[in-house]
Amino acid sequence: MTLDATDAISPLGVLPPAGPTCIHLPLDVTPEGLARHAVGLANARGGTVLVGVDAVSGSARDAGELHPLMITHAIFELSGGRLTVNVQHHRLPGGARVLAVFVPHAPYVLAAPDGSVIAWDGAHLVPVTPGEAEPVADQDFTATVPPDASLADLDPAEVARLRGLGRRASAANLPDLDFLRELGLLIPSGGALRPTLAAILLAGTPAALRAHVPQSEVCFYHHQTTDVEFQFREDLLRPIPALLTRLAELIQARNRFTPVQVGLFRIEVWDQDEVVYREALLNALTHRDYTLRDAVHVHHFPDRLEIMNPGGLPGGITPGNILRHQPKRRNPLLAESLARLGLVERAGVGVDKMYSLMLRHGKEPPEYTTYPDSVTLALHSPGFDAEFVRFVARKQEEMQTLSLDVLIVLSLLAREGEATRAALARALQLPEDRTPRLLRGMEDHGLIRRAGVGRGIAYVLSDEVRAALGRPTLSVAEVPPMPAPVAPPVVVPHAPPVPAPVQAADAKPARAPRRPADSSGPNAAEVRAIALALAREQGRVRNVDLRGACGITTQQAWRTLRRLVQDGLLRKLGTGTRDAAYELLN
Repeated sequence: MTLDATDAISPLGVLPPAGPTCIHLPLDVTPEGLARHAVGLANARGGTVLVGVDAVSGSARDAGELHPLMITHAIFELSGGRLTVNVQHHRLPGGARVLAVFVPHAPYVLAAPDGSVIAWDGAHLVPVTPGEAEPVADQDFTATVPPDASLADLDPAEVARLRGLGRRASAANLPDLDFLRELGLLIPSGGALRPTLAAILLAGTPAALRAHVPQSEVCFYHHQTTDVEFQFREDLLRPIPALLTRLAELIQARNRFTPVQVGLFRIEVWDQDEVVYREALLNALTHRDYTLRDAVHVHHFPDRLEIMNPGGLPGGITPGNILRHQPKRRNPLLAESLARLGLVERAGVGVDKMYSLMLRHGKEPPEYTTYPDSVTLALHSPGFDAEFVRFVARKQEEMQTLSLDVLIVLSLLAREGEATRAALARALQLPEDRTPRLLRGMEDHGLIRRAGVGRGIAYVLSDEVRAALGRPTLSVAEVPPMPAPVAPPVVVPHAPPVPAPVQAADAKPARAPRRPADSSGPNAAEVRAIALALAREQGRVRNVDLRGACGITTQQAWRTLRRLVQDGLLRKLGTGTRDAAYELLN
């Protein structure tokens, strides 16, 4: 029998044995037990927890009923929000599925749910002594001088390129050696001036890069479809400025833009905005872990750009706090040199810039996925909200520049229709008690309004904003009150996850009449339920089916179907945004 992509044998293949970086846990593990093992592994070196493996025989039992989001939420809650993991199902030969929990190496020592400090020693959870719990400062690998490095390892043409980048720097008019010394790239060593690894990364010859930092290679792949197969590949081993130039050429050669008219002006919205992907590439090259012998991989798909970076996010930063966390530099000398050359921001606002530009162009924000020793950044580009672009541009014309926080709220409400304060706080990456002032200010400026009562209050776009976005206004009666919040779900490994609410079978949701274009339409939860009902009754659901049943846009339908695939409820068949079909996962 031929297996499709989602049923393919896992990259794990045969189950890896339990050891220093892998823990096997049975299906009946408690949420507290799972969290303790995840924390212990994070305190050691990071790795993978496999749930659904018999601890004695090593055989796998089907963990398909365990929902990844339930596990992620439980570990996040039980670790006090200090440990964020990535959870995926993996199918093994024979059909059994295990749940793989990818745990990053903690930048500082974490306490277990009961307050104890433990670590995984390869076989057991053991206490961590106070001395072992003391944080140790990481050495700056890029500031080291290779034993046999010399000035001959630097390419004069690349030094000239650096000088051109740093024209505004105070050292720009100095002779080459003084220029490099001023940047900290040359230091006295062994009685002579010798280049650091940062110098070789910025201006090294091809031979020096191969000899000292072959892992600085970047592999670029172009995919004509959303499938894993690629049609073009180019491996690049060049200094960072030259890398950026060549990668921009490769991406722009396959990039497209859509013009959006705003009054007398025209805004060009690119599939991949050059400022955004340049910032993403710079972050990858500046903050990757150069002690790992892995390359950066850049995948250019029709609907997204993915940058896969060795080493994960720097200490303490997670996808859930990347906008708010104090900037961390894994390679201080390299980062400081790039900052002085004007390529990166000292203030650490590169991620904010990416978020802001993508939201201003009516797209989803960047999406980070972390693993124990790597991180993937996805910049999605299946389409954009042209009316949102016009709305933001008109606000700027009226001298009402929208802050990043305001953009995050408006963009989320434009995509989802409504959101609770807790959901908005998660999107803003802020504690819930720090959001009221922002939300009240947006209410006072007529950007949003509240719907529902009591603990079920939700926020929706104001009628003025909805009209500016070409959306029908909602009367108070049309805005469905949000249900009262419930306690976080408790993970019960042997119990199936609670399915999304759907209509009764006799209601025949799949045959609901098409909604007229001026209808307010269902909320996000209802659209999810209708998508699942259509897939259940028809065998599969397409973008056009969901648009017809719910009266939503192509982009909104695509987002809903993509999230259902990510949540493990649907499986995608075919390629493209409009032509693909989705069926229920058994």
